[in-house]
Amino acid sequence: TQSTWDLQFQYLAENPMSALSYNFKSIRGVLPADDIVNVVLSKTQRKTPTVVHAKYEVSRIRAFYMRKVKFTAESIHEKLTTIIEDFPKLDDIHPFFADLINILYDRDHYKLALGHVHSARNIIDNIGKDYVRLLKYGDSLYRCKMLKRAALGRMVTMLRKLKSTLAYLEEVRKHLARLPSIDPFTRTLLVCGYPNVGKSSFVNNITNAQLEVQNYPFTTQSLFVGHTDYNYVRWQVIDTPGILDRPLEERNTIEMQSITALAHLKACVMYFLDISESSGYTCLLYTSPSPRDRQKSRMPSSA
Repeated sequence: TQSTWDLQFQYLAENPMSALSYNFKSIRGVLPADDIVNVVLSKTQRKTPTVVHAKYEVSRIRAFYMRKVKFTAESIHEKLTTIIEDFPKLDDIHPFFADLINILYDRDHYKLALGHVHSARNIIDNIGKDYVRLLKYGDSLYRCKMLKRAALGRMVTMLRKLKSTLAYLEEVRKHLARLPSIDPFTRTLLVCGYPNVGKSSFVNNITNAQLEVQNYPFTTQSLFVGHTDYNYVRWQVIDTPGILDRPLEERNTIEMQSITALAHLKACVMYFLDISESSGYTCLLYTSPSPRDRQKSRMPSSA
């Protein structure tokens, strides 16, 4: 199997710019479904003609309503495309960020949400095309008006089916925007260890970070980044949540963020232990027995 570092070089070769330039804070806000409906219909009303008379020629009436249907479909397409393109595609970003998103938001749920938006966009595009085709055969003002109303109604209904999906994507966007700006390709010091052993205090002392420090475990519940200079070289210092000694499948979301950083970041790892055990966790250190102790262990015990 390839090492993490080999995968990173392979990723850089395939994605020379996105790996270094992607910024989660650049994702634009996701409007609720009802707000998108209001914005699109209001824009259609403002940007297209608003007056039509029965005395107009049928071709002119058809063109009037066809324009409204086309404009509405294009406006919705633009809104949904912005959402799809703004959110990162897990196969196109660094494996560290892809696994972090999987831990925090569930990869399958995330992909399904974006797929739901993509499918809705295609359905709305087809609705627009179908009703534009039907409007070509409208033979009266009333018939064209009813077709336009049906087209916009079906588009709005499709948008409102995205209500829960758009709400989920907005929560993901807010959380992604709060993630620290971690560069997977710079010199990195990864600070990890048991909970409540002084990791955050150490990071505060050597960097410009101002991390919360409390006398209880799991004060740090996500990754935090600071920077320091050593021998005129810039280092990225990452404070990780505490890790307990238990199987991987029993670890929670907080611990898995640390595991993800250890698995995917090429870093110097500094593991903190509290040999005083005042942190509340037992530290078992193995010491090799002396030759004299080994000799005593081999001697038969007296009756």
